[in-house]
Amino acid sequence: MDFVMLHGTTQTPACWQPLRTLLEQHGHRTFAADLTDREGWLAEDYADEVARQFPDADRPVVIGHSGGGLLLPAAANRLGARHLVWIGALIADLTGGMSVMEELRDHGEEMFPPEWFGWSGADLLSEPAVSAYFLFHDCNLEQLKFALGTLRLFQPQGAFTQRHRHDDLPDSTVIVPRQDRTIRPEWMCRTALERLGTPAIEIDGDHCPHIPRAQEIAEIILRRV
Repeated sequence: MDFVMLHGTTQTPACWQPLRTLLEQHGHRTFAADLTDREGWLAEDYADEVARQFPDADRPVVIGHSGGGLLLPAAANRLGARHLVWIGALIADLTGGMSVMEELRDHGEEMFPPEWFGWSGADLLSEPAVSAYFLFHDCNLEQLKFALGTLRLFQPQGAFTQRHRHDDLPDSTVIVPRQDRTIRPEWMCRTALERLGTPAIEIDGDHCPHIPRAQEIAEIILRRV
């Protein structure tokens, strides 16, 4: 089985290495997209880019983390995905009713804890303590050293400002880390039910559980697909 992975807005594709290793040990192929800011690009443009990077991916399971969740529906359609996996991810209003930026304006503190708004993306890159606090607080020292090396900003503004509309998506698995300090776990659980029609699977962990809890996540994914 093929797995295509979409990193979030604060990491490079290197962040997927622990999970890729485990999936490949089970005989699967993995592909980690390398996504960068492109002015004017919408989610569909990023989906085209992922397809360009991995033309051999065959009906893949597509995995998205954090802000990468905004690209998952378009990627599913473009790649002919068999299943979607959302890890600590933003789930857009898929009816076309409201963009994420509009939702953030009206319901920001339902989505993110208040302290998150006091920091910028640049702070995450320049202040290791800030990154460790918001993103990697479940990591041991070795995992934290690895995680800090995966930091990079990715800001797909078009995907945040567009109104997403998608019907007939493949089945989804939504993994929500209970101790997430970046996106509120309760918001992710609620939107999983309301927007995808699936109950979230809650696990212990921080915003980037694919690093410290890669084994647990691999087991969940392989059970579901």
